[in-house]
Amino acid sequence: MIGKLSGILIEKNPPQVMVDCHGVGYEVDVPMSTFYNLPSVGGKISLLTHFVVREDAQILYGFASAEERTAFRQLIKISGVGPRMALGVLSGLSVTELAQAISLQEAGRLVKIPGVGKKTAERLLLELKGKMGTDLGTGPVSAQHSTQNDIMQALMTLGYSDKEASAAFKQLPVDIGVSDGIKQALKALAK
Repeated sequence: MIGKLSGILIEKNPPQVMVDCHGVGYEVDVPMSTFYNLPSVGGKISLLTHFVVREDAQILYGFASAEERTAFRQLIKISGVGPRMALGVLSGLSVTELAQAISLQEAGRLVKIPGVGKKTAERLLLELKGKMGTDLGTGPVSAQHSTQNDIMQALMTLGYSDKEASAAFKQLPVDIGVSDGIKQALKALAK
């Protein structure tokens, strides 16, 4: 319904801002990543928005970039993740960091966000796998990250701890393939 607001920033109270659009003040909730990049009060502002209508409230969420808004919309599609939690996730991680955490299945990065527990983090990783990198314009996570993830997963499947797998991976050449990487990592771990 309301897709974009452009006007003058008249108030900043994290996580909410007020934007004056030709005499009408809109209260907009924004993630901290957007909040930190806002101009000072009295400056011109343009925000992409997402309008949520509930039985007891009508809330406008604003974003500095299309990628942030797309990530927000992906997050609120997940069962148990509401707009407040989605805003918290985008405040705790940039869109690129979130896409990397999902591609690499790093629940630990998500659990560090206030309000996100282990089960919620695992649900986010499961539901968003394969969606974040390409849908958000960040492009698919690089082949190097994919190779790293495959090697690490193989080592952990073989019974090595995350710490051992990471130590072995750090000894590998940067441009190594998955099968060669696993073989060399196993040799390093056998020593």
